[in-house]
Amino acid sequence: IIFYLGVMLMMSWQLTLFVLLVLPIAGFLMGRVGRSLKRKSVVGQEQQGSLTSIIEETLNGLRIIKAFNAEEHVSKRFGELNNQLRKTTNKINRRYMLAHPMREFLGTLMIAIVLYFGGSLILNAQSTLNAGEFIYYLVIFYSIINPAKDLSKAMYSIEKGKASLARIDMVLMANNPLKVVDNPVKAEPFEREISFKDVWFKYDEEWILKGISLDIKKGQTIALVGASGSGKSTMVDLLPRFYDVQKGDITIDGTDIRHFTLHDLRGYMGNVNQDPILFNDTIYNNIKFGTENATDEDIINAAKVANAHNFIMETEDGYQTNIGDHGGRLSGGQRQRLSIARAILKNPSILILDEATSALDTESEKLVQAALEELMKNRTTIVIAHRLSTIKKADMICVLEKGEIVEKGTHEELIQKGGLYNKLYSMQK
Repeated sequence: IIFYLGVMLMMSWQLTLFVLLVLPIAGFLMGRVGRSLKRKSVVGQEQQGSLTSIIEETLNGLRIIKAFNAEEHVSKRFGELNNQLRKTTNKINRRYMLAHPMREFLGTLMIAIVLYFGGSLILNAQSTLNAGEFIYYLVIFYSIINPAKDLSKAMYSIEKGKASLARIDMVLMANNPLKVVDNPVKAEPFEREISFKDVWFKYDEEWILKGISLDIKKGQTIALVGASGSGKSTMVDLLPRFYDVQKGDITIDGTDIRHFTLHDLRGYMGNVNQDPILFNDTIYNNIKFGTENATDEDIINAAKVANAHNFIMETEDGYQTNIGDHGGRLSGGQRQRLSIARAILKNPSILILDEATSALDTESEKLVQAALEELMKNRTTIVIAHRLSTIKKADMICVLEKGEIVEKGTHEELIQKGGLYNKLYSMQK
């Protein structure tokens, strides 16, 4: 293109200057279409995300939707979002399809303008451009127009792609608040204690934890109890550094947990949650998850300790049975026992149980509780419990209220004290 422009300047600087003045006008018009396409593409991406979200919500909550006769409401909501996306997609496609004829029209218009201006120069007695040179000039000019059209076509695709890139970039470039030290401490085997030292934490403006201080000796079972919103789950979330404290320190054997790599820190811990996190895979792979060097014998032994082996062998393909999305083909108790088997296989030094039996029926709870007792043997355990009957054997019970530890002691000590724990326990009798 640069070579052609040089030749055109040599043939007629007046005509070339005119062309260079006209080209930006055409570029501006096509650029406006491109920017409009980008804006609409951003809207389309957001609507596509909303539509995908409502599909996922509907599939996951299908039982509730049917139970509340809410099919019409959900269908109407889906239809509205789908209609919005259809309109936006039509606008995007319309702009994209109009771009080609617009390019052709602008190209033809430019040639017509150049013909008019060039013809005027030829008729001018003082012009150095004759008819033959002008025809040759038009051939060169047309050779520039075609690549320019292709470039504008590519720009439309780029603008459309930039809308998707902006959303991806927003996720990839999100600020990670967890800072890793330059020279992390090597994680040694857990030997002594976990310490919370005057820990303060907040999500927004209000403090969730206020001056929490607690020492957990190796091998102890510590139970955290309190009303919803008292800070129990937040407290255990700080230990594997899902969040960082704003004030105070948490240490393992005297070392601030922020001085470990996240991989090493979380290697100390195993989690069993109220809602087991399982994957659309086989029972075998769900138990093995995160412990890649485990043998078949290790996996079977872990399942036996978790009281899961018998029900696994009753499934269609045993350990190779696929359990579906979120373990949907299993009962709540079965899912929880698989989660416990996974924790047993990892053999963590520190075990975190987040209301692991609160959502189970009595029979399932007995099986899961027996599995948990095996898992907790000779292991440092932090238990969050709503059913206070399950934590009577804890070495220490900490009662939280509005982000503060208001009572500490064994079950018997706290009952005799007659405080908040005694009140909560009496309510559950």
